[in-house]
Amino acid sequence: MDYKGIIKDIEYIQGIRAIRLAEMHGDEVYINVKPKDFAKMCFGLHQWFGSPVMMLFASDERQGLGSFVMRCVFLSYEFKKWFIIEMNVAPDYAKFESLAKDIYSAALFEREIKEMFGVQPENSPDLRRLNLHDEVWPDSFFPLRKDFKPPLAEETVLGEYRFKKVDGEGIFEVPVGPVHAGIIGPGHFRFSVAGEPIVSLEIRLGFTHRGVEKLFEGKDILSAVRLSECVSGDAAFSHSLSFCNAIEKICAIEAPERALILRAVFLELERMYNHIADISGMALDVGFSFPSMYAAVIKEQILNLNEKLSGSRYLKNINTPGGVNRDISIDNMKLLSDFLLSILKDAAELKNMLYSNVSFMDRVDKTGVLKKEIALDLGVLGPVGRASGVSTDLRKIFAGVYNEVKFKSARQKDGDALARLNIRFAEFEESGRLVKEFLKSMKNGPVHVPVKLPESGSFALGYCEGWRGPVLYWVKIDSRGMIDRCKIVDPSFRNWQGLPYAVLGNIIPDFPLCNKSFNLSYSGNDL
Repeated sequence: MDYKGIIKDIEYIQGIRAIRLAEMHGDEVYINVKPKDFAKMCFGLHQWFGSPVMMLFASDERQGLGSFVMRCVFLSYEFKKWFIIEMNVAPDYAKFESLAKDIYSAALFEREIKEMFGVQPENSPDLRRLNLHDEVWPDSFFPLRKDFKPPLAEETVLGEYRFKKVDGEGIFEVPVGPVHAGIIGPGHFRFSVAGEPIVSLEIRLGFTHRGVEKLFEGKDILSAVRLSECVSGDAAFSHSLSFCNAIEKICAIEAPERALILRAVFLELERMYNHIADISGMALDVGFSFPSMYAAVIKEQILNLNEKLSGSRYLKNINTPGGVNRDISIDNMKLLSDFLLSILKDAAELKNMLYSNVSFMDRVDKTGVLKKEIALDLGVLGPVGRASGVSTDLRKIFAGVYNEVKFKSARQKDGDALARLNIRFAEFEESGRLVKEFLKSMKNGPVHVPVKLPESGSFALGYCEGWRGPVLYWVKIDSRGMIDRCKIVDPSFRNWQGLPYAVLGNIIPDFPLCNKSFNLSYSGNDL
């Protein structure tokens, strides 16, 4: 059965008549439905594909269409396509039926839409704010509307955030943050404990909200690429790659083969330095300082290599629409190949240090378990999801150059800190192997093609499997070639939801280890 047949079956079962079905940009299928059918169609695709809500967002198109437009994105592993359900929302009745009642992975997206656009999800289980904190941001000001004007001082009537309360005899509440020691980002963690075990954890984020999606509006594409690199600093390459992928689809072009391979090389180097940094953090959080410092040395060596190869330790200013700004010389290819032999040996020695230590293994084994069923409900993806048995990896689904190197995606099933550690070591080793294979397969040729934006404007979804999971950019440009709307989903946005479930039954002293085994981005989440 093809995907159009599935859509017809869903329409029949749910009593829906799609008013437009059109394939765009190759791997994107847009389905426009009436508002009364939006929730039913989304639930139908969710059930058919087994996909969480990958994106759910609004755009203010009142000037052109006279309405807000809602879009909900699902991923079909079978068809290797993105399915985007669209509906128009009238400004004088800015409401829609909540999806979160039936699809929990929609919950955070609905809260975001309400606070940024003032479009109300009716019957939603949770309508509290995410980034526009009640204590500093007045009600009824929606910054992603096109006609937004900042509130005046006299209009500032502030509220208070409502934390969930756990009642019962012997329950003790422990608030932590948002300010923490060291270089960790700001986040508020409110524990409820009965004796020592954690019975509830509520996380409140948004303290690094910068209005990133608003900052994209009105920018030309080259300026927007540089901005994308600032969304989450330790994933600068992943974010710029996803943005460039969207622009290339809008322009109906593909980067040259050599550029695609270079992108894959840098993407894997970004994965390697971050995974080894996480392993260092996990060792440090259980007091195992020597292997932590050993891992930190490995990370520093990779960062130094990045600078030699690209001029940037964090792989910035490499991606550009149409390809890359940097090529790798023959000498640097030899340098990289020799380096990988050395660094993989160092990683193997680090792994032996950790896995042969009984005390360390006792701390990570069975600690911070995230069950597969919960990960699926929340839409947890990336290494954290794969450690719980969720196999999604965009490098497998949209393989491209990864087909040529026989890529193997890591997977565990126990969902604990040890499983997440196993995933990181496996992905580090596989990334090293992939880079060596990419270097062997790289042929001479251009690394960039010209980009010509369509005169009428257009939109597309860009993506890649970043080191934390899928990084998604839905980009719309106007007839001037400027960014009209840029919706970003960093994997941290969905994965933060898994941490409160993973810590249940653990004790507070194990929380730093659980948290580091997830190692999510504050800035990537807060936008």
